[in-house]
Amino acid sequence: MTEPTPPPVPPYGAAPAPAPQPGYPGQSGYAGQPGYPAPPAYTAPPGAYAVPVGGYQAPVGGYTVPPVAPPASRMLGVFALIAALLAAVVAPILGGVFGFEIGTRVRAADFESAADDLSILSPARMQVLWAEIAFWSGTVLGVLAIVLGIIATAKRRGRGLGIFAMVLAVLGPAFFFIATFVMMGVGTATSTLPTI
Repeated sequence: MTEPTPPPVPPYGAAPAPAPQPGYPGQSGYAGQPGYPAPPAYTAPPGAYAVPVGGYQAPVGGYTVPPVAPPASRMLGVFALIAALLAAVVAPILGGVFGFEIGTRVRAADFESAADDLSILSPARMQVLWAEIAFWSGTVLGVLAIVLGIIATAKRRGRGLGIFAMVLAVLGPAFFFIATFVMMGVGTATSTLPTI
């Protein structure tokens, strides 16, 4: 009996030959080993829908991504803030200036003696008139700031500015009366100081 011959041994340091990989025709690494039949080419079953030559078209009337709207302008919130600053900062400053002038023209003793009588303000008629004009102008600007702030907040056109404008416009009358009466007291105090 004959003994089988061993496979040849590659020399030391040589890389072994790569083993053939099974696969399909046209696939990289296909070795076409004997004993394995080649797979049949794919054919659609009878009555199957064939893919159009040009590929599929986009569906008509189907879902489309809605267009992205550009961001809304913040100018409405800016206008609301400007009106609120005029109502809550400028009007109280004017009220304080005119209040000081009223205080310097009306003596403190007159304020104490006739609390309900407005005739004590007759020496400062023009200053009282200008203080009243400043108050009503601030009121109109404050109402405008609140309305614009509500619209800016609802339409998201300067929402943060609109909210800040509304808060500032609501606080404006308090600022006006505090500034006017404090400065009126300061004016009255300075008019009663003895001259040196």
